[in-house]
Amino acid sequence: MRKDCLVFVGSLNREAPYFQGARGVGLSVYSFDETTLGTRKLAETNDVDNPTFLSVTPDGSHVYANSEVFTWREGTVSAYSFDRASGTLIYLNKQPSLGSITAHNTITRDGTKLLVANYGMGEGGPDRAVAVYGFEKDGALSAPLASISHKGSGPNAARQERSHAHSVTETIAGGTAIVADLGIDRLVSYRIERDGNLAKLAESGLPSGAGPRHLALHPNGRFVFVMNELDSTIVSMALDEASGKLTLIDAKPAVPSEARDSNHCADVQISPDGRFVYGSNRGHDSVVIMAVDQQAGSLSLVGYVPCGGATPRNLALTPSGGHLFSANQNADRISIFARDADSGMLTDTGCAIEIGTPMCVKLVR
Repeated sequence: MRKDCLVFVGSLNREAPYFQGARGVGLSVYSFDETTLGTRKLAETNDVDNPTFLSVTPDGSHVYANSEVFTWREGTVSAYSFDRASGTLIYLNKQPSLGSITAHNTITRDGTKLLVANYGMGEGGPDRAVAVYGFEKDGALSAPLASISHKGSGPNAARQERSHAHSVTETIAGGTAIVADLGIDRLVSYRIERDGNLAKLAESGLPSGAGPRHLALHPNGRFVFVMNELDSTIVSMALDEASGKLTLIDAKPAVPSEARDSNHCADVQISPDGRFVYGSNRGHDSVVIMAVDQQAGSLSLVGYVPCGGATPRNLALTPSGGHLFSANQNADRISIFARDADSGMLTDTGCAIEIGTPMCVKLVR
């Protein structure tokens, strides 16, 4: 088995008023030796605008980058191939995202489709919450196969004036997509049809004003963990795969009470064995660690670890689970932590990837 990982990084290279600077280079690829903690840049390209979220095929041969550009009524999704032997990124094509502020994407487990979530700001344009794409033989994106929209609002007038689809995640069993909509405080489940259409299964409510952002899935397929951006909580939910319905199990604060008003949660990840959940806190500038009850799915606080920078937007675990990367957007630094598999605790190794305005980091073996 390879001892090195590939590290794909999206960094901000165009200004947006809701981000604090754009000092990045676009799309970069590094190698990471999990034994020595050494990193080495393999490739980069500046010809993709604001790649704020990426998905990578399991073998690292293809990467799909969202472009989130303020004022664009439609974002784009770009396809690249990566040649590991030569360290070369090769542009394949791009497609319109059918919505603005393109926030998240995921490759389906069968490898046949890409699902893209658009946060959406203002009105006008196609204004679709989720778009679905197929793949050509070389990994390029097809034209959109299907799309859906959401309607509604929430109690936070500044952030929930409309639907804001923030992520789309396929269940462990496959075939069902769960859309976290920050604007309407709901998780909306869809069956992914063979032709790419999304057939609505269920809507599952969260506490009013929670603002669901990202999901992590327990390996057993029964539990879903939700990072709520607006009320700074992590919730666990039970998934009924047949109906797509999610039921609340537990909710825990992601930050100490004194930090809650100045914090906005971002990403959530789960250890490969499903025993620990990790969430990023922007404002408190920490990674919160929660232990998971393997039978009930409830959560208990393990602790908080400083993120090694400022504004930890995105987290990633190495495939082994031995290390966690924190993309610290406003520190121009991706910090690397060692993870204790027994306690779940993180230790800052002092090693990092220094890169301007990192927004997303993805790791594959």
